[in-house]
Amino acid sequence: MSHTELDIVVDDPTAPEDDSPAVVSSGAVDVITSLLLLALAAILGWDNWRTGASWDSTGPQPGYFPFYLSVILGAASLYGLGAAFVSRREAAETFVTRAQLRRVMAVFVPTFLFCLATQYLGLYVASFLLIAGFMRLVGKIALWKSLLTAFVFTAVMFVTFDIVFDVIMPKGPLEAALGR
Repeated sequence: MSHTELDIVVDDPTAPEDDSPAVVSSGAVDVITSLLLLALAAILGWDNWRTGASWDSTGPQPGYFPFYLSVILGAASLYGLGAAFVSRREAAETFVTRAQLRRVMAVFVPTFLFCLATQYLGLYVASFLLIAGFMRLVGKIALWKSLLTAFVFTAVMFVTFDIVFDVIMPKGPLEAALGR
């Protein structure tokens, strides 16, 4: 049996186009990420130095180990910056295309809105909206199936966490109206 007989190729009709224009290169993402991590390392290093990053008579102060972890993070970030500038001479490789970014945003934006909605509507209502919305808009599943699945999942989640295990979850106006 040859190796080619084992390969299964499935075409995804919703896959992003190959000729989609680039949004950003890998080199730019490497530089931006390294700079953000370097800034985080500086902030963490300063804060841990402020709380105490040395030894006293009883042992290490509270910021001792985190300070040195931030020093390591800063050094790794500087290495990443150096590697990004050295490899800049090579051909710029596309990090993400417009079509790929559109697919990522189709998941990121609703998830971000879910986090915001949880603050005002509670976990269960926000979960219902997220699941039903994803199933209907992204999955193109029938409306009644999306609503039923979202309702059953949210109900099971409510019974499991709120009733059986008595875990405190973010609640909104609907739970307040039901006396929970």
